[in-house]
Amino acid sequence: MLAASFYWVWKDQFEYASPHYFWLLLLIPLLSIFYYFRNQKLKGTIQSAGFSNLPKQKGISYGLTRHLPFFLRMIAIAVFIIAICRPQSKTSYENLTKEGIDIILSMDLSASMLSQDFKPNRLESSKDVALEFVNDRPDDRIGVVVYEGESFTQVPLTSDHKVVNNALSSLNTGLLEGGTAIGMGLATAISRLKDSNAKSKVIILLTDGVNNSGQVKPIDAAKIAKAFGIRVYTIGVGTTGKAKSPTRILPDGSYLFDWVEVKIDEDVLKEIADITGGEYFRATTKEKLRDIYKEIDDLEKTKFNVTQYSQKTEEYFRFALMGLLLLVGDFIIRTLVLKSIT
Repeated sequence: MLAASFYWVWKDQFEYASPHYFWLLLLIPLLSIFYYFRNQKLKGTIQSAGFSNLPKQKGISYGLTRHLPFFLRMIAIAVFIIAICRPQSKTSYENLTKEGIDIILSMDLSASMLSQDFKPNRLESSKDVALEFVNDRPDDRIGVVVYEGESFTQVPLTSDHKVVNNALSSLNTGLLEGGTAIGMGLATAISRLKDSNAKSKVIILLTDGVNNSGQVKPIDAAKIAKAFGIRVYTIGVGTTGKAKSPTRILPDGSYLFDWVEVKIDEDVLKEIADITGGEYFRATTKEKLRDIYKEIDDLEKTKFNVTQYSQKTEEYFRFALMGLLLLVGDFIIRTLVLKSIT
């Protein structure tokens, strides 16, 4: 039992250079058995007509004390065996370097984004899913560009995702001149990424229409993006067929809705993605849009480089010293304590 106890106490505390010597712990139960039977043989019996002349018994404390040297020797053998096994403590640490990605979300804010084929509408659904995407990428710098008939930077590249989230939450239509300038939305996003030192630069361009305004053609902007090593993922948002969409603004500022044919220039969006090495996606529902962002998240993983360091330190000396002190205690008890009470 003593051998097993020592083994289980120390086996997980250290690494051992020579663990096979743990088999020597089996000597302890063998020696204990030998000690027990030897003491049984040494016990004698005395026949006497009376007990008045017998010396008084020395008591239980003496009986326990006389076995203490053997107990100390067994512990000493156990710790010497552990020392022979060469216990080693291990110090380890990691050097973690992160290779983040710079991402610009270029979002269409034209009035058609209020169409109700998504619940409550395309814009609110796009904002919700974009917020989830941002929160799932804590190690990347993210910026926001918005466009209608013209474009501007809502949030430059930043690692402060609270700022990005606040900006996304506050997006609404009517902030810019009406229209859908896909080329301008892409060009503004490129201007925010072209000087980035990140090894991976990405634009996620979302629209629900056809380029009908702006001074930059979408394909020309895509070629510029390619020149700067920027990948563009394009997303067309809208159901197939007709959707209940705003057709005109009423005097009170609200919109009049009617059923309108959904028109998305998928050919242009596909070409933009092909030129830049990205992909085109079509989102017909909010759930599909969420799946698209998840797929982009999987495609654009932040890279982590981990270098591990470890150092081992020999710990056998403490066990050898402990064994030596136990033998000294054994010697003191046998030569001083036991002789004084016999």
